[in-house]
Amino acid sequence: MSLIVKICGLSTRETLDVALQAGADMVGFVFFPPSPRHLSLETARELGKQAKGRAVKVALTVDADDATLADIVEALQPDMLQLHGKETVARLRDIKAKFHLPVMKVIAVETASDLAPLPGYAAVADRILFDACAPREATRPGGLGAVFDWHVLEKLDLQLPFMVSGGLNAANVAEAVRVTRAGGVDISSGVERVAGVKDPEMIRSFIRAARATDLTSPLPVYGERSDRSCDPGEGASPHSHLSPSLRQEPLTPTLPERASLVSPPQERGEGAETTARRAQQKS
Repeated sequence: MSLIVKICGLSTRETLDVALQAGADMVGFVFFPPSPRHLSLETARELGKQAKGRAVKVALTVDADDATLADIVEALQPDMLQLHGKETVARLRDIKAKFHLPVMKVIAVETASDLAPLPGYAAVADRILFDACAPREATRPGGLGAVFDWHVLEKLDLQLPFMVSGGLNAANVAEAVRVTRAGGVDISSGVERVAGVKDPEMIRSFIRAARATDLTSPLPVYGERSDRSCDPGEGASPHSHLSPSLRQEPLTPTLPERASLVSPPQERGEGAETTARRAQQKS
C-alpha cells in the first residue's frame, strides 16, 4: 500500500510542477497573510489551473470568515479545505454546508490531553491532520518545523483517515509512519531551503522516502518537544476519551479506494477522480 503524500505551502509554478511530477497525492496552498507561503488570489488561480486533474488541491486557511473562503474557493477551485485555526465543530459543520467541500481539521499535539477535542471534530471532518504545537512566541499556528512525540498517537483508534505533520523530512518519515500508523504525511518547511522557498530535490527526496516506507511494524522513536503551548480547542468535552486499542486496519487506502481521499462517492470531485485514475494506472 502507498502512503498518501501531501506537499504543502507551494507557491510557484516550478515547485508545484516538481511536486506533481514526483507523484504528490495532495498539493497544499496557504491563504494566511502572516505566513511566508501566503498566496494572492491571482497566483492561486494560476496554480489551481496547473494542478487541476493532477492531484488533490487543498486550501489551507486559519479561522477564515465566509467571505475569505468564498474568494479562495472561487480562485483556486480546491478539492478540500484545510482548517488550521481554532475552528469549532459547529464552524466545521457550517463551512461544509456552505461550501460543499470536504474539510481536513488540523489538531495541534504535544501530549495525550491534546486529543480531547478529537471525537467532536472526527464526527464532522473528513480527515484529521495531527501537527506539532506552535512555539509560545509564534505568530502563526503549526509546528513550524518541530517534531511532536509520535507515541501520543500510537494507540489511537480513529475511524477516520488521518495524516501527520510537523518536522518531517526524508530521514524520519518512515519512523513517523511506523509509530503513528498514519495513512498520510504532510510536509512544508521540511522541503525548503529557507522559509517559504521550496527546494525541488528535497521535494523529490521526501516523496521517494515516503513511497519506500514500510508500513508493517512500528519503531520506537520519540519526537522532542520544548517550550510549546497547545490550545485544547473546542471540538469536544475535555472528558472525551479515545479507545486505547490499536487499530489493525489497513494503514492507507487500497488503490480502488484512493478516489475517496476527498469525499464520499456521491460528492466526489474531479481532483479525487483523477487521483484514483492516476493510481490505477500506476498499479
